[in-house]
Amino acid sequence: MPSSHPHQLNEIAEMIMVAQPASMLDVGIGFGKYGFLAREYLEVWDGRNRSGKWTHRIDGIEAYQDYILDHHKIIYNHLYFGDALEILPTLEMRYDLLLASDILEHFDRDRGLKFLQACLARARNVIISTPHVSGKQEVESENPFETHRSEWALKDFAGFPNKFHVANDVSLIVFIGEDAAKIHSRLRYVRLSSRLKRCFPALGSLAKALKGRKN
Repeated sequence: MPSSHPHQLNEIAEMIMVAQPASMLDVGIGFGKYGFLAREYLEVWDGRNRSGKWTHRIDGIEAYQDYILDHHKIIYNHLYFGDALEILPTLEMRYDLLLASDILEHFDRDRGLKFLQACLARARNVIISTPHVSGKQEVESENPFETHRSEWALKDFAGFPNKFHVANDVSLIVFIGEDAAKIHSRLRYVRLSSRLKRCFPALGSLAKALKGRKN
């Protein structure tokens, strides 16, 4: 099926916003929701760009071409079709961010580790999400790539030194890459700031007043 559960949307969207990539590769685009979210929160969220003339590059890889609809061609700059493990080594561009959401569980262990290495070779930073319990899923929608072949835990990422993970009840979400420490620090600051504003609404008004004085 070209969709996945919604219980990790907040975390992944937040990580994309904090990372602010100028270029992003979405591996296993399915219905394209992460392409939409990336466009919205990188280009439209603060009113910068509503023209549809995109300033960020967002490409995608999809193994099952029958999933592609007209909206994908508007959201993504370029689409690649086929097995991601075969396509990634052929790409010349190195992206600021690569997203592989609910993809890793479709590889067996050896190919999954090769996939992770291929992702890191093609991007400065990588976001991986995979269900804590993937369960049994056979071929759906005549798509052989839908079969679940593995489950992953945080210990399986021990070989990747530059990383952090965010808590989620349903999925393991790991950020790996050159900017992991910086992005983790920013993410914690954003979350703390958001909590303080919710608990103490007057802080938001004070911050705006101070900013106005500086200007």
